[in-house]
Order: sequence, then structure tokens, then C-alpha cells
Amino acid sequence: MPQIPEKIHELTVGQLSARSGAAVSALHFYEAKGLISSRRTSGNQRRYSRDALRRVAFVRAAQRVGIPLATIREALAELPEERTPTREDWARLSEAWRSELDERIKQLNRLRDHLTDCIGCGCLSLATCVLSNPDDVAGERQTGSRLMVEHRGRTALRQRPQPETEEPGDCC
Repeated sequence: MPQIPEKIHELTVGQLSARSGAAVSALHFYEAKGLISSRRTSGNQRRYSRDALRRVAFVRAAQRVGIPLATIREALAELPEERTPTREDWARLSEAWRSELDERIKQLNRLRDHLTDCIGCGCLSLATCVLSNPDDVAGERQTGSRLMVEHRGRTALRQRPQPETEEPGDCC
């Protein structure tokens, strides 16, 4: 990994890419999304401050655990300008995500533990499926099948008109 002398306070996009391991195109994308910033030279070349290295590392680590870019951007906005963030800065930001990550881990464990059951039954019945209807929360509203839809990053239930009764063999 190439070393950058301490006397150099700004990095080119190529230097930032080499040191961070992120592709130049990824760095341009991060900049377009407001995750990192640069200044332009008189020749219109990008120059990044040295703290961009830690910011890129933070973005990549957060992405690996599934944190949305908008959430990462909000967190980075809380970091101090013109200085490299400290360990305490990072700890404060990551603590805010702990409960979200714990919930994700819980969901992934549920998926891992019950995926074979659902593939085996083949119906993914919302009445009994622990993956699409954990703790039968949908059953409190209405019986019968539902169609899962995505709405702003959250799973929501779209209800279909239901017949008056269901046959006993219609679900697992």
C-alpha cells in the first residue's frame, strides 16, 4: 500500500483510491452522494483532505453491514470539519446503529433457522410463516393470504379481498 508523506495534506483521487482500496468510480459516487467532499484545483482536478481516508473506510464498513447511504450521510454530517475524526467520534456514530444492527441480526437468524421449513412447505403462508409474518402480526388484522410489498424500505402488507372461509389445506 503506497504511503503518503505527512507533509502532503491533500490527496488526488488516485492516491485516495490506492490508500482506501475504493475504486475511483466509487469515490466519485460517494462524492456525488455527499459522503465525502473535495475541492477543485485551478486545473479542475479533485483534491481530498486526508480525513477522507477515514470517511471512506467508515462508508465501506457501514455499507458492508447494510446501513443505507442516506443514514451514512447523516452520520458523516455530524463529524467535525477539517480534522480527522477520533475513535470517540466513530464510537458515538456507530452506537446509534447498534439497535438497528441487532434487529437485522435477529431477522437474519430467523431467516437462517426457518428457510428450509418454508422451502419445504412451498406456500410461504402469511398465516403461519415465521419469515414473512413473524409472531403472526398479520393475523391480528385479518385472516387469509396477503401480498408482500416494499414501501420506503419497510415491508408492508397489501390486503386482497378474502373469501368468507378458507379451506383447512390452504396453508402449511
